[in-house]
Amino acid sequence: MKRLVLATHNKGKVKEIKTILKELNIEVLSISDIISIEDIEENADTLEGNAKIKAEYIHQKIGGYTLADDTGLFVNALNGEPGVHTARYAGENCSEKDNRLKMLKSLENIEDRTAYFKTVLVLIDDKGKEHIVEGICEGSIAFKETGEGGFGYDKIFIPKGYTKTFAQLGLDEKNKLSHRAKALDKLKILLVDVLNESSYN
Repeated sequence: MKRLVLATHNKGKVKEIKTILKELNIEVLSISDIISIEDIEENADTLEGNAKIKAEYIHQKIGGYTLADDTGLFVNALNGEPGVHTARYAGENCSEKDNRLKMLKSLENIEDRTAYFKTVLVLIDDKGKEHIVEGICEGSIAFKETGEGGFGYDKIFIPKGYTKTFAQLGLDEKNKLSHRAKALDKLKILLVDVLNESSYN
């Protein structure tokens, strides 16, 4: 069985990716399962650039199939912020809750709460070739935190067409419509081709 190593320590993200790719004949592991590394510095000014930095770093370390993602939340009333700074919106060593609270504070008394999430995935195959896919989920920012599940901004992001946050919807429902799920659906199709190609070469 082929092994796909994720360039993340985020347990919520790993669980989400494993769930979506479970039908494929591939073992999904976090980089933490294999080697101990420090956080990789993401200093690109695009999501794709950051995902490439992580994927290439891990691929150089261990080879094989590596997958990295970068996700940004783009809020229209904040001129597209936090964007590439989504994970560190409230500062370098902030918690996910700090980020959510800063977002709610930034949008205080603002009516236009439309926003979208974008995920870019970079897969490097066992021959070192890069493959890039992306997914977008439109929605809006809630007025307060709601729900118990999820991670990141899930407690304050309401996908378009819904009245509940990602955290209230639960993982199964979220995996049908989230930005990461859309990108991973494309990745699944791509992986089938890449794995088949690898079997014949």
